[in-house]
Amino acid sequence: MARLTRKQKEARAKVDKNKLYSLEEASALLKEITYTKFDASVDLAVRLGVDPRKANQMVRGVVSLPHGTGKDMKVLALVTPDKEAEAKEAGADFVGLDEYLQKIKDGWTDVDVIVTMPSVMGKLGPLGRVLGPRGLMPNPKTGTVTMDIGKAVSEVKAGKIDFKVDKTGIVHAPIGKASFSTDKLVGNANELLTTLMKLKPTAAKGTYMKSIYMSSTMSPSIAIETKIG
Repeated sequence: MARLTRKQKEARAKVDKNKLYSLEEASALLKEITYTKFDASVDLAVRLGVDPRKANQMVRGVVSLPHGTGKDMKVLALVTPDKEAEAKEAGADFVGLDEYLQKIKDGWTDVDVIVTMPSVMGKLGPLGRVLGPRGLMPNPKTGTVTMDIGKAVSEVKAGKIDFKVDKTGIVHAPIGKASFSTDKLVGNANELLTTLMKLKPTAAKGTYMKSIYMSSTMSPSIAIETKIG
């Protein structure tokens, strides 16, 4: 096991492992215990009382974080020529079709989100093995397959993220950066948690929101009370 640095030990010492913190307390504490020289990402890990193997208990959705993610999302718009100007105007970083399909086929995936049109999805099918594992395959459910390309690009740029429960029943999602104010972290976290509550499957029995942990890159995680409101 790797030895902890002095700063990591100090950070751990500040977190009471027997306490459930409020979102406000956790956000303030996280800013204290984040020692990275870069602006660390802040994430929530929410364990849900669902069985992701059952289709009627799959939790997946999108949320527009009111204060953005703090990350400049690189967006590729795979569109026909008549939609290129709309995509560029909305702020897409890369716009085109066949040349980018070839680049992806050759292994290029240097983007965060791909937005496309329903008529183009057939061409993306063969690229599923490249895009799927990286979470880059566009999906109508997350608003990334649409005729309203401008709106889709703008929303991603403004802080819209999509999330999905993993096979262990946990949703991992970014809610900002360590440089964000406590209020902004709380606002983004609340938006995500409220959205998760709305998506509770009717087939899920027992406790739905089992645990919530907040952490930043390389920081210890902080347990948060699960009563949201």
